[in-house]
Formats: sequence, structure tokens, C-alpha cells
Amino acid sequence: MIETFGTNQILFFLLIMSVTAVFAGFFAGFFGIGGGIITVPCLFYIFGTVGIDKSFIMHLAVGTSFSIIVPTAMMSVFTHYKHKAVDFDVVKTYGIFVVIGVIIGTFFAASMHTKSLVLFFSVIMYLLALNLIFLKEKTKIKLKFTLLQRTTLGFVVGFISSLMGIGGAIMNVPILKFVGYTINKAIGSAASIGFLIAVFGCLGFLISGIIINTDIPLSTGFINIPAFLIFIPITIVMAKVGATTVHKMRREIIAKLFGFFLIIIASRFLYEYFNI
Repeated sequence: MIETFGTNQILFFLLIMSVTAVFAGFFAGFFGIGGGIITVPCLFYIFGTVGIDKSFIMHLAVGTSFSIIVPTAMMSVFTHYKHKAVDFDVVKTYGIFVVIGVIIGTFFAASMHTKSLVLFFSVIMYLLALNLIFLKEKTKIKLKFTLLQRTTLGFVVGFISSLMGIGGAIMNVPILKFVGYTINKAIGSAASIGFLIAVFGCLGFLISGIIINTDIPLSTGFINIPAFLIFIPITIVMAKVGATTVHKMRREIIAKLFGFFLIIIASRFLYEYFNI
């Protein structure tokens, strides 16, 4: 356990968390995502190395990711709002169904084994990566955002996000683009919905972890306190940098590179699935 670690080992893990926070925060602002796609895999390996019970490693990584996303998403939303890239109407009429999916998903996740969560994470990551790689920014498709679509898509996005510890924007950005939003407004609005996902996801994993009486060192429920404290200041700053950068450059190439990066992460998680 971490209590038996020497000074050099503790400093090494603090360094890993800090470096991870830099990339997670930047991509949170740049892509309008919560950063969980990067944070969850890193926390998974960090927690595994320090001896956390394998039955709860993925749950702790996901729950902690949500807690980190809350302030990060808040900063990202504020920056996008200053650029007039947030439509609060869609946040209200679509976000409510996302929240419902998150609430149900968090308590469903608490009953799942880590191995099942790892497999789910890797499969969804492959799908999201392919979407980024083949994403076409100049698509002319425009759909009506009907109540049925808002209900169905909102619930699915919220449910999937809750099991992965992500802000859901990597799914919501394409959805909002298809219903007619510009890429910048889609990113800003998705970041706002991501904030709601993070709040309810964080509460869900906090409460569910307390209910099943987990005994995880330095943690409350499924939220690890040291990781939360280390990530927050770094991701808040980097989210602002990322959100500002996206309004100054083209995203296509970086989005595709990020997609290939996700394939690597998904493949590594698939490997873990067969070795847990």
C-alpha cells in the first residue's frame, strides 16, 4: 500500500499525476471534454501500482475522475461562454436527459466488477476513436432535435459517461453538430453539459461507494482525495489554455491524432481485461 512507499516512490507518483493533469486539463478545454478519457486510464494504473483492491480500482478511477472534472469543466464553460460559444437552451432541454442517464449509470456501475468496467471502457474508446479519426468538420447533415432524440441520446450519453468517468462531450459534440450547431458552439455547449455529468457522476460514485462501505485508503466513497487535490489546480489552468487555443486554430488534424491516441489506450485496456 502507499503507506509503505519511500519518498522517491511517492514523488514519482506525484509527478505522474501532475503530468497527467496537464494533458487532461488541456484536452478538456480544447475538445470540450472533461479530461476523463486521459485521467481514468492513468489513475487506473496509478491506483493499481499502490495496491488498491482490484475489485475497486476502476470504480475509484472513474469516481475520482468525475470529482476532478467538476472544477475543470466549470473553468472550461466559463471560457467558452466568454467567446459566446454556449447555448444554454440545449443545455436545459437536452442536458436533463443526460443527467437521468448519469444517475442511473453511476449506481449500476457500483454493482459491476472492475473487469466488466475495463472491457466497457475499451470498447467505447475504440468507437470514440474511430469517430474522431473519421470526423468531417464540414458535414452538411442537419437533423431536427426532437424530444425523442433528446431523450434517447441524452440517456445513452449520460449512461455511457457514468461508466467511463468522462464528461460526455466527445459524444455530445458530434451530436450537437448534426443538429446544426457550429463546431465552437457545439464544443462550448457540450462542455456545459459535461459539467452537469461531472456533478451528478461525482455525487453518484461518492454515495454508492459509501453505501457499499468501501475501505479504500485516503478515499471517501469512490473518490481519492490526494488525486483530487493534485489534479484540480493543474487541470483548471490547463482547461483555460485549451479552451482559448481552440478558438485560434483548426482542430481536424489534432482530433485525428487524438483519435489514434485513444486507440492505443483502448488496446492497452483490452490487454488488461484479459489479464485481470
